[in-house]
Amino acid sequence: MVDAQPTGATNTASRETLSVVIPAYNEGRTIHKILDLVAQVKLPMRIELIVVNDGSKDDTSGQVEAWAAANRREDLSVRLIVKPNGGKGSAVRRGIDESTGDYVIIQDADLEYEPNDYPALLVPLLAGDANVVYGSRVHGPDKHGQMMFYLGGRVVTLATNLLYGAHLSDEATCYKLFRGPLLRSIPLTCTGFEFCPEVTAKVLRRGERIAEVPIRYHPRSVEEGKKIRPWDGVLAIWELLKWRFV
Repeated sequence: MVDAQPTGATNTASRETLSVVIPAYNEGRTIHKILDLVAQVKLPMRIELIVVNDGSKDDTSGQVEAWAAANRREDLSVRLIVKPNGGKGSAVRRGIDESTGDYVIIQDADLEYEPNDYPALLVPLLAGDANVVYGSRVHGPDKHGQMMFYLGGRVVTLATNLLYGAHLSDEATCYKLFRGPLLRSIPLTCTGFEFCPEVTAKVLRRGERIAEVPIRYHPRSVEEGKKIRPWDGVLAIWELLKWRFV
């Protein structure tokens, strides 16, 4: 694990902190771009960037280390965690465990989602209206991407609503934002893409309301590096069923 902490005295110690958990597998080509975008977001709080390199075979770690060395700020810290490959869910869980923020958001390492949506996502939490906020691509202004992925997400969302009495429009969204203590208190077992249905199921079982905010979305294709597959949708529904009746 490599830490790149700000140097010198800080005048931001009293601010709240947003932990941004970024699972990364072979994202050396774009990881510096997403770090740039997160760092440029204007927030009334500190940002704790936690990049979990899940056994990448490319230069993901080198790119993160170089970026952290060149971007030292009082209101920004960068942590690089390198672990053996275990799947996206295992990387997300490790990032959550390492997080210290008042709020925690999951951020993919590709460029499908826009960090400039963070301020809007934080509004319901800062107003005290919810402890969990999801970014809805369905209500956002952009195209939905390849039909099989769009329909798969709609089916998983429908299953979530039927099983848990929820009213979500986009369960499978990457942008899931939580109050940090709440998320860190939820025992998670996921290793792959089942993080989304597992955490959603366990949040809803606790009686938490999930607020939704429209977000922008720029989907990439399988050819461009998208890693989720149709089978993951089947596994997601199984996870929803499992945690509903366990």
